[in-house]
This record gives sequence, C-alpha cells and structure tokens, in this order.
Amino acid sequence: MRPELMRAAIGLALENIKNGGGPFGAVVARGGEIVGRGANRVTATNDPTAHAEILAIRDACRRLGTFQLEGCELYTSCEPCPMCLGAAYWARPAKIHFAATQADAAAAGFDDAFIFRQFALPAAERSLPQLPFLRGEALAVFEVWKNHAGRVEY
Repeated sequence: MRPELMRAAIGLALENIKNGGGPFGAVVARGGEIVGRGANRVTATNDPTAHAEILAIRDACRRLGTFQLEGCELYTSCEPCPMCLGAAYWARPAKIHFAATQADAAAAGFDDAFIFRQFALPAAERSLPQLPFLRGEALAVFEVWKNHAGRVEY
C-alpha cells in the first residue's frame, strides 16, 4: 500500500467536486508510478458509466496499450460499486485499495447496496427484469467466435 497513491486518488475526488463532478477519484499504478487517472464524471457528461475507476482503467489501458492491467494496482477513494468492481475483475489488476467504504458512500447519498442484493435474485425477479430470447441465434455467434482464427483471448 502506497499512501501517496491513495492521496492522489482522494485528491482527484476533491478536485473533481470543484469541476462539477462527483466525489470519487481513482488511479492505476504500476511499480509505484501512476499510469491511469479517473474522476467521476457521471453528471458532467451524462454518462452513467463514467465512474472514477472505469475512467482510470480506460486511461491506464490506453496508455499501456493493453486491455489487462496485470501487475498494476487500483487505488480508489471509495470502495468500488458493482459496475466498477466488475470492470476491475475484467481488467485484472493485482490489487484494489480503497479509502472510504460502501457504508460511507451510502451515508453521503451514494447507496448501491440494492444492486448487490439484486445480483442474488434470479434474473426474472430483479427490479430490472432480464428476459432471455433468441438464444440459438446468439449461440451461433459464439460458434463463429470459437472457430475464428484471429480471435484474441481474454
């Protein structure tokens, strides 16, 4: 754990409030050096996916020329929400460090506990129902993928 890296993430969160964004910041570091930065821009850009962690991961991947962050660490001013946690798993950093907790975020008006609870429900019972259809057609696309000579595994 590197306090200066967490302070960089927290500093991004504080500065972002002044710039019209939310109170969240994140950095991706490799070997103690920052390779990606992000601050919450959801309301500033009308993009619900513009969370600090997502933007920091995108920045780091672009700078490093890769879609996986093996050997990197994610420092975030707050415990990741479900979307950001999922993105981090896909990006594969070695570790995630966070400052404030989910409970702290909820106390500030950012409560995503309901999303975590939704994941435990069967898809058709969630508050945002997920109803499958045309599975066969989608499976045919996977078959094309499995046989595609140029595919890149991830």
